[in-house]
Amino acid sequence: MILSGTLQSKSLGMETGVTVITPDRFRMGIGTKVAYLLHGLYGGNRDLVDFTRLPYYAKDRQVTFIMPEAGRSFYTDMAHGQKFFTYIAEELPRHCRSTFNISDRREDTAVFGVSMGGYGALKAALSHPADFGYCCAISPARLFLKQDLESLRTEEGRRLALARYGAQMVEDMYSIYGERLAWSEENELFDLAQSAVRKGPFPKIYCACGTEDYLYPDNLRFARKVRSISSDYTFETWTGRHDWNFFDEALNRALTFCYGEPTDG
Repeated sequence: MILSGTLQSKSLGMETGVTVITPDRFRMGIGTKVAYLLHGLYGGNRDLVDFTRLPYYAKDRQVTFIMPEAGRSFYTDMAHGQKFFTYIAEELPRHCRSTFNISDRREDTAVFGVSMGGYGALKAALSHPADFGYCCAISPARLFLKQDLESLRTEEGRRLALARYGAQMVEDMYSIYGERLAWSEENELFDLAQSAVRKGPFPKIYCACGTEDYLYPDNLRFARKVRSISSDYTFETWTGRHDWNFFDEALNRALTFCYGEPTDG
């Protein structure tokens, strides 16, 4: 069953959209596993329903898939905007546990994301390793945030960013991180990974990126760095670009990584 609606968020101070896929059949008295699926920069909460075969992949899996809305926030509590990370990582799970028949166990809880959402998924799982047992990041962006912000502070870096991403992306960065493009460890993924290793237990992470994706070099570099501190990081790559053809195949593989092949009943 696919449900679309809104919920009232205290963190955001407004109603916000959410799409949910629930299993067609429930096992009485047993909460389903739950996966939070995060959209990319140019999308919204229905993207994975509309542009991938998620409804088909979800069939016969005892998993509730929850797809929230996050605008262009990079899943961050914005300097000039709303607290999207607090909403996604803390408020939304509480709300969903009180609304749907889902498990609250770490091993039953996953977070997935595509592009910007891949960054958000990694950030959520690495910031809250006690809450998320699994994380799947498909073609994640901003894997080296400090490097990106330092570049954007220079005239040449800003010029390149404008040429590659457009003026809106540059404006987004100032809205998110403030006029000084302030960096902090709480937004830097590798710093969060190191902290998660110390805290334990480390989430089981699956990451995929196409070899023709402009984000591939950063994804390869990030995979090598995380693998140097944890064995719970699986990185797959094959021919593909930063598009829905690759995202769909990667989503199918990510679901198999977390839940195995679907079984009837």
